[in-house]
Amino acid sequence: MDATTIVLPAAPAEARRPQLPLLAAIVPVIAGVVLWLVTGSLFALCFAALGPLMLVSSYLDGLRSRRKERRRADAEDTQAWQRADAELDRLHAQEHAGAWARDPDVAECVIEPPLRGHEGVGRATTIVLGRGLRPSVVRASGGDDDRARAFAERAQQLDDAPIVVPLGGGVCIRAPEPVAAAVARALVIQLCLRFPPAQLGVFGDRTAAWSLDVLPHAGRRRASFRLSAGTGAERSDAVICVRAPGEEPPPGITTVLDFTTPVRARVRTPEGTSELSLEAVSAQQARAIASTAAEKADTDTEVPDRLAMDELPPARTHGLSATFGRGEHGDLTLDLVEDGPHAIVTGMTGTGKSELLTSWLTGMAAVHSPAEVAFVLVDFKGGTAFDPLRRLPHVVAVVTDLDAEGARRGVGSLTAELRRREAVMADAGARDVRDCPALARLVIVVDEFAALLQEHPDLAAIFTDVAARGRALGMHLVLGTQRASGIIRDALASNCPLRLSLRVAETADSRFVIGSDSAAELPGGADSRGLAFVRRPRDTEAHVTRIALTSDADLAAASQRWSGHERQRSPWLPPLPPRVALPDHGAVDAEAVFGLADEPEQQRQPWVTLKRGQGLAILGGPAAGKSSAVQMLASQLPDGVIVPPDLEGAWDAVAELSTGRHGTVLCDDLDLLVGQYPPDYQQLFLSRWEKIVRAPAGAVITLSRASGPLGRLIDALPQRALLRLTSKVEHIAAGGDPSAFDRARPAGRAWMDGREVQVCWTDEPASDTAQPSARDPQIWQPRRRWTGIVTAAEEATRTVLTAAHPGHRVISLGEADRAAADAQPEAQFIVVGDPEQWRAQWSLLQLVRSSGELLIAAECPTELRQLAGAREVPPFALAHADRAWSVEAGALPRRVLLN
Repeated sequence: MDATTIVLPAAPAEARRPQLPLLAAIVPVIAGVVLWLVTGSLFALCFAALGPLMLVSSYLDGLRSRRKERRRADAEDTQAWQRADAELDRLHAQEHAGAWARDPDVAECVIEPPLRGHEGVGRATTIVLGRGLRPSVVRASGGDDDRARAFAERAQQLDDAPIVVPLGGGVCIRAPEPVAAAVARALVIQLCLRFPPAQLGVFGDRTAAWSLDVLPHAGRRRASFRLSAGTGAERSDAVICVRAPGEEPPPGITTVLDFTTPVRARVRTPEGTSELSLEAVSAQQARAIASTAAEKADTDTEVPDRLAMDELPPARTHGLSATFGRGEHGDLTLDLVEDGPHAIVTGMTGTGKSELLTSWLTGMAAVHSPAEVAFVLVDFKGGTAFDPLRRLPHVVAVVTDLDAEGARRGVGSLTAELRRREAVMADAGARDVRDCPALARLVIVVDEFAALLQEHPDLAAIFTDVAARGRALGMHLVLGTQRASGIIRDALASNCPLRLSLRVAETADSRFVIGSDSAAELPGGADSRGLAFVRRPRDTEAHVTRIALTSDADLAAASQRWSGHERQRSPWLPPLPPRVALPDHGAVDAEAVFGLADEPEQQRQPWVTLKRGQGLAILGGPAAGKSSAVQMLASQLPDGVIVPPDLEGAWDAVAELSTGRHGTVLCDDLDLLVGQYPPDYQQLFLSRWEKIVRAPAGAVITLSRASGPLGRLIDALPQRALLRLTSKVEHIAAGGDPSAFDRARPAGRAWMDGREVQVCWTDEPASDTAQPSARDPQIWQPRRRWTGIVTAAEEATRTVLTAAHPGHRVISLGEADRAAADAQPEAQFIVVGDPEQWRAQWSLLQLVRSSGELLIAAECPTELRQLAGAREVPPFALAHADRAWSVEAGALPRRVLLN
């Protein structure tokens, strides 16, 4: 018989019932009756009574013997079954121990680590799904009763045995996420405890979520067998995936687990279905097991010559962890929160400092969403080092040395970011950024920090302030530089405990960063590129590490993973654009929008507006944008009035506007306009402008300079905007800050109230209501009988007027007396003479002044006072343009056009 076959005892034979001794009982009865008949004695009948007594006693004795035999048989049968049960338990226990030794689950592996032979993992490798019933090798023979058949059935099933399936067929777990994750975690850890990392590599999009990324097997792309844990989307040799209840498993999966209770499930395979209990592992248990497994893992003990980013497992998701290198002690994973909060990275040109920063940020972005962390990148090494990282949604700002002024204002905005974060945390009642979900962590990376400080030494205090207060506020610095000693001050370095050093030229730099000469002793050449010494606060010495190289595919994968996430608000305020379109009027609560202001210290760029009645003086040189500003403001002011640029129109408009009945007055190049008037006109013109700028409606004027007679007007206006001026002297004279002077200031960029303002631009023309109030000169028509014209061009004037007014007699001053004597009463005369002739004909002059009309040519302004007796300054008239002043009795002079 086989050693696993149990011979069952036969059923005990049933004891025969005792027979009645009838013959032996009848003989005494017959003998007693015969004696009674022979002797006639009644005592003979007593002998006959012995027969029944013997019959009863004999029957009772048989029953007693039968019971005794039955008890003996039952005892022997019980002992035989006990021996069979004990043998079955022994054989099942032996088989049970052997099964769990061959196929251990996580609990068995933790209790007794499995032996690892030379045979690696393959598709035929079995994986333990859980505990349940499975066929046993034990068999039972003999016996044909119910008890024997039940024993045989029990012998053929092994309870609490490992239920295994081939790993190559894959496993699909259909259950709610927490339960499915715990079971999947147990299956993967079971395999990781059974096989070394060199044989088994774990990948998948759920390794981090299931806390499998802490296993030494995670991301082992050089492993001989690749196991995908997650959705099953990644190519691999085997898959352990999760689906919601009711979903179809992926193609190629031959094992499906459907949960009935949190600890029970129904397993379906091509061989059928069965029930089993499952093993689950929590995330905390996984990390504890992984820490032990990592110590025992037979990982490489040498630094690799070359390492790609996709060969590394993703880092943990807590803190700001990133895996981006491999050294003598395994993969390099740095947590900027726990190992920092700030870091210093040094290295000579060509040692791979930019690649290190790129790989570090890529590793961080691969496991942390844009809602958790944002990157601000400062490149003072040419402006292209961080170009590949721009595609990451975590990057909110990139500043280069190509924009030095932008770097200054950008770094200055970090102080405002400190204040903003302090205010947000104060409102939330939080003392640390971990307790304030509204704030994402901010990582500020500077490449060539020494170059930044050399160009802007005053920024060192800002970085020192960020380093001192950044830990609690969630702001982290990563400062890259070729040299650290003598560049990074002790106050800043003391807050940067995380140190990474590539090859450096001076031993002082190596000691300053990592505390030893190791970084300076690295050999030169291509072999040392990417080799770095890393020292964390807890390390007693620095460890050499090969930094992984990041490819476009790695960046694309990290970017694609967070493609649906929005970028964080940038704390690094961008410079004002060179051109700002005029916003929608309804979006701004003001009379007119002037431009966009730059307030980096407040992290904002608000609109600058002009409210009703608020005056503004705009000063700027040629092509600085003054005329565009006037046009833009006029397009927003339906009741605005633009002063025309011509002298006559401007004079008339200003004369009318000085009465006070007008909207906002706008005038371009007022100083140039004033300079074209004669001195007596300038005085009156400026006095009228003083009334305009002090009127409630306000005024907007543009000028080229602040010096001269217009200084009083500029001082009377409440606002002043300085565009690009021709010299620093003019800028200072206009009231500007000397440090704000910029000879290359773009058109439309103004300095206003201590801040930069980009004036808005619009292609829309000024509205119909904002048109000049100027009037064209009236063409003169004679209305009186006597009209006198004072002009130096006597002959030409007579010729023109004769042709223009054929109904009038156009005569010289010498012909006036004779013509008056011979003329008819209805005749009308136009008398033309030069100033000297009119002075000689005083009587005729008095006649014309009292009853006629006297015209003084614009070329003879002094004769207006001497011959016409006008005391007021007449309307301005252009000389040599057929202009003249008309003077009638009792009326003010008016400007007319002779022809």
